[in-house]
Amino acid sequence: MKNQSAFIRKIFEKSSSFAFLSMLFFLVSCGNESKVEEEEVMEEVPASTMDVVTLNMDFQAPDTIPSGWVTWVYQNKSAQPHFILIDDYIDTITVVEFRDELLPAFGEGISKLYEGKNDEAMAAFGKIPEWYSGTTWPGGVGLTSPGITSETTLNLKPGYYVMECYVKMEGGMFHTNMGMYKELIVSEEVSPLAEPTADYSISISSETGIDFVAPEKAGTYTFQVNFIDQKSYEHFQGHDVNLVKIDDSGNMEALETWMNWLELEGLIDPVPEGFTFMGGVNDMPAGSKGYFKVNLEPGKYALISEVPSASSKNLLKVFEVTP
Repeated sequence: MKNQSAFIRKIFEKSSSFAFLSMLFFLVSCGNESKVEEEEVMEEVPASTMDVVTLNMDFQAPDTIPSGWVTWVYQNKSAQPHFILIDDYIDTITVVEFRDELLPAFGEGISKLYEGKNDEAMAAFGKIPEWYSGTTWPGGVGLTSPGITSETTLNLKPGYYVMECYVKMEGGMFHTNMGMYKELIVSEEVSPLAEPTADYSISISSETGIDFVAPEKAGTYTFQVNFIDQKSYEHFQGHDVNLVKIDDSGNMEALETWMNWLELEGLIDPVPEGFTFMGGVNDMPAGSKGYFKVNLEPGKYALISEVPSASSKNLLKVFEVTP
């Protein structure tokens, strides 16, 4: 496994293009252009709410939302863990180029890696299109375990985006390559929702890690996540904030390993035993902020970022709430 991680790093180090370097920032994704046959009837909601439902490898959600503050309510009704990462590409790129030009390279590359064909994997990843280097990530919903509903509030500017999830299937293939992606239009119409009021504030940076004062008592709380800075770590991705509940069987070392996609067992279904992900705020640029709301029952929890060796970077904070 260590050799595989070193090999993947070597792929990026030898690349001359930023697109290839940032490639696995996504590590391929989760969206869904082909419609799932089973359709769920969704209730009409105010313009300030975005309901998203996953039944399998899909995002069942409106195609268009207003700009400004919108609360994303994500119901993961599938059997796999997922998140929602929002991709902002250069103006000429649509979900068609995403599907036809980006996903094949990621899919072929990851397949060859899991087959142990490293040279062929390098050649496949070298097909990542140059336009990928212009991608930015303005947020999204944190990791959400099967059967969990998570709630995240984001402020998006008008434009064209792609929603995706790059968690991996049991065999290593990215959810995105399984169809888990969706285009999203943010209109000029402005949401009536005011910026949320936080009960607790979380600051995250590459220098100080995660800094916050945890609640002591069980209850429903809104957390504000402030991205002081952002950087590319050794796995070529930035930091985010994910809330996870820990039971007595949870092994923290296994959790940290799982949060690093560079490891072949990283970000792969299923989540390690003893952990339930409850959402959070996905990657955002420096100076940005997002919110997530959650009901904390008595027990042990952690805030963790999807980076290698999170605890050594102070990007893993364990806390406990009492009745």
